[in-house]
Amino acid sequence: MMSGSPPPKTKTRRTTLTLPADSLREAERIARKRNVTVSAVVAEALAEGLRVQTAPERAEEVLDHYRKAFSGLSEEEMMVLNGVILEPVRRKRK
Repeated sequence: MMSGSPPPKTKTRRTTLTLPADSLREAERIARKRNVTVSAVVAEALAEGLRVQTAPERAEEVLDHYRKAFSGLSEEEMMVLNGVILEPVRRKRK
């Protein structure tokens, strides 16, 4: 992608939502401040909320893949992989 080009458009669908009045007012205020549409503000808030909601699930998946990938390694090999130094390090005197 060339520098300065607009980001690719995401696919959208039209729908009707029932929102709490105070949430809608806040979204409208943010939209005015940013000079964007209420739809853009709500879409951004929804996407962030979904990321937060699914983060624990994604973290568990990563941990599960990690366990499977390194299940055959000994404890010492895991320590080396994790960067744990098994021998004391001598500091140089100044």
